[in-house]
Amino acid sequence: MKSIWKGAIGFGLVNIPVKLFSAIQNSNLDLDMLDGKDLSRIKYHRVSERSGKEVPYERIVKGFLLKDNYVVLEDDDFASALPEKNKLIELESFVDIADINPIYYETSYYTQPEPQGKKAYSLLLKALQKSKKAGLARFVLRSSENLCVIHPLDNMLVITKIRFQEEIRSTKELEIDTATVKPKELEVGMALIKQYSSDFDISAFKDEYAKELMKIIRAKAKGKKVVVKKMQPEKRVSDDLYDQLMQSLSKKGA
Repeated sequence: MKSIWKGAIGFGLVNIPVKLFSAIQNSNLDLDMLDGKDLSRIKYHRVSERSGKEVPYERIVKGFLLKDNYVVLEDDDFASALPEKNKLIELESFVDIADINPIYYETSYYTQPEPQGKKAYSLLLKALQKSKKAGLARFVLRSSENLCVIHPLDNMLVITKIRFQEEIRSTKELEIDTATVKPKELEVGMALIKQYSSDFDISAFKDEYAKELMKIIRAKAKGKKVVVKKMQPEKRVSDDLYDQLMQSLSKKGA
């Protein structure tokens, strides 16, 4: 596994040298785009809108449009913006991870301590495990500042990027007309939640769609005809919410 970032976690006056590794891998099937005529692969080219010609990768630069003119940014410009944050994940506070709404979560990274930072790494890990807290921090990755939480997973510290407040759209843009719920409907709704409640076990959930699609791919590779599965019509339930809830309870019980 190749590290994507090297730096340190700042814990008070203690710096813990670490490497970051991506903790995420895609479970979707890797499908290529092909020409339906001869099944040749479709390739993307970086083309200049002015000349219409392909631009070599090494000639591509990044720029910001300011007052109708582009300001080109070099690698040194990104490094100069906040040099201390390019190599430091500075812990700013500690919070209850349950207080962070899941809408803020982005992606996660495993951390590995450098040899000289193992003891301080272990201290932070055990302190977070015992306090049941998560560290809130900021750092720069790929030319942008990121907010993150540092939390324990098994015997490792994990850094999970979270979104800034301004990245979340306001709910005021949507008009939600809430309806009145009768007490008996709420009571049965609560009973249904209780009946379906269980301990969270992520291993119980698999990407079933990708697995079924792979079966179709293998069958077609062998020249077999794929039989399209038809949706089975379900018995219509009552239009009454209370009746629907009661039938849901009895279905789960059965």
